[in-house]
Amino acid sequence: MIPKASQRAGGQDLATHLLNAHDNEYVELAEVRGAVASDLHGAFAEWEAIAHNLTKCRNYLYSLSVNPDLGQGQLSRDQYRDYAQRVEEAMGLTGQPRAMIYHIKNGREHCHIVWSRIDAQAGKAIHQAFDHEKLMMVTREFARDHGLTLPAGYERGGDDRKRKSLYEMQQQRNSGVTKEDRMAAVTAAWKHSDSPKAFVRALEEMGYVLATGKRPYILVDLYGDMNSLPKLIDDRSVRTKDIRTFLEAEFPPESLPTVDEAKALVAQHRQAREDFARSQRDGKALDRLKAAQAARRQKVEATQASLRACQRDERAALAREQLAARQALKARYLAEMRRVKAAREAAKPTGLAAFLGRVTGVSFVIAKIHKHRDAQRHAAYMTEKAALAERQADDKRALAHRQALQAVTIAREVRALAQIEARELKSYEVAQRREERVRQRAGHEHMPALTLALKPKGRSAVPHKAKDRYRKRDHQRDDDHHDRHADRGVQDQEIVITVDRQEKEQGSALREAFAGSVRPAVKEDKRGGREEGERGDGGGGGGGDGRRRRRRRRAREVAAEVPVPRGPDPGAPATGLPEVHWTELPLADKFRDAARDSDGGGDDGGSGGRRIRRSRSARGPERGDDGKDFERER
Repeated sequence: MIPKASQRAGGQDLATHLLNAHDNEYVELAEVRGAVASDLHGAFAEWEAIAHNLTKCRNYLYSLSVNPDLGQGQLSRDQYRDYAQRVEEAMGLTGQPRAMIYHIKNGREHCHIVWSRIDAQAGKAIHQAFDHEKLMMVTREFARDHGLTLPAGYERGGDDRKRKSLYEMQQQRNSGVTKEDRMAAVTAAWKHSDSPKAFVRALEEMGYVLATGKRPYILVDLYGDMNSLPKLIDDRSVRTKDIRTFLEAEFPPESLPTVDEAKALVAQHRQAREDFARSQRDGKALDRLKAAQAARRQKVEATQASLRACQRDERAALAREQLAARQALKARYLAEMRRVKAAREAAKPTGLAAFLGRVTGVSFVIAKIHKHRDAQRHAAYMTEKAALAERQADDKRALAHRQALQAVTIAREVRALAQIEARELKSYEVAQRREERVRQRAGHEHMPALTLALKPKGRSAVPHKAKDRYRKRDHQRDDDHHDRHADRGVQDQEIVITVDRQEKEQGSALREAFAGSVRPAVKEDKRGGREEGERGDGGGGGGGDGRRRRRRRRAREVAAEVPVPRGPDPGAPATGLPEVHWTELPLADKFRDAARDSDGGGDDGGSGGRRIRRSRSARGPERGDDGKDFERER
């Protein structure tokens, strides 16, 4: 017999797990003690409310599972209750609220016992100190008294590395690969690898990725589970520092992917396999499960519908009963009034007595007395009617409260049933995925291989970049694409127009033709600008024109001083005046268009080629040594 116990919270999740009918062929809620609710979800909700209102205890439950050895026979219900009583006495849980559930899974019967740790009378939680040792002591005493033998490995001592934790058992349920198979495969890869690269390659062929996390070297398998590498090497002579020394030469921890990155990587490899396997599933098992769930839900919904009908009938019956009570009260009052009236009519005097009564005033006094008594009877009737209405209102409130509790109870059962169905569907998915993974391994003791490259193609192995083999290298392609676009942009900005020698001669002739008209104007501008400047300095009204002329003259002088990167023009006249560029001529736009149209006929390689300057918007402002903008000054 193997017991396992723990202090825990999450009563609703535990109740859903204990009532899961997919993982268990048989589920029986045998006992619920110390709770108003008769179902497991309701009882655990009550215990949670008591814990949160009376104490600050978080783990308010003590859960124990008792698994007998099938080789020694099943335990009887009395033996289970005897063992539970022994545990209660040892743990100080005697008299505490308790629930017992029996399961049959894979033909093996076992029992779950859950206690509430909260002592409601004392208002505190019962401390569970050294519960593992106490449980071991109770188990040995129970085995001795009932003639049972504890299974191998449950005694004290042994190799802790070969014991399975809850996480390892969950890994085995999800993947179908046992811890022994994992250790055997990784140990064989360690022994047969002569280099770190060969060892990592062997791990990848078995479905593992070497990653780093809280520990330097962690293995993440194809199914997303992780284990420490030293714990999977079943060789007592190999120490953790030996493994680190062996791998740090080519795979230092800082070069490895993190656990999250490795999980994302294996998820990409696993997704296609699982999608294909899911498409090949046989839906009959799922249909049977949903049919069983529908039948169970139909019973609960029928109970809920019958409860609503019963509650409706109870409300109608109460309304009829209360109406009958009110009518009976009114009928009694009216009957009494009729009786009194009849008695008065029978006792009413006649003849001389009636005359004397009216004369003496006796009749008037009697009438007043009758009226007063009628008022008293009516007041008593109204008081009794008000009391009846109050009692009936109390009965209505009591009935509504009782029906509300019933509705809450059945609603909780429906909600718990929905949670159980969701857990059963999840268990079905886990079982199907485990079977598919076992089929994918095709009898091998390890998982399918991961197709990971140790290094990029065409490059030598670089230890400090080993983690790049797990990552995309799209950033390099993005950089190359950006460089090509940048070069193309530079080429587009640099516009060069080559003009042939014939067109240059035509341009020289045109400059010579226009030179005669331009140079006198320049001289007049110089002379006029000097005169205007003198007048402007004197404070005349033409100061603005003088300043503009001085700016234009200064621009032409600076342009004449700046050397123009052009070859000598043979057609230009030999004069000391600065040469006027042809783009400044009045017909410069037409000449520029003609030069652009004849671009294809020019001699690009000749010595007479000329670069046409770009527009100011394309090339930006040109500045001289003094920082002035030539185009703006012009």
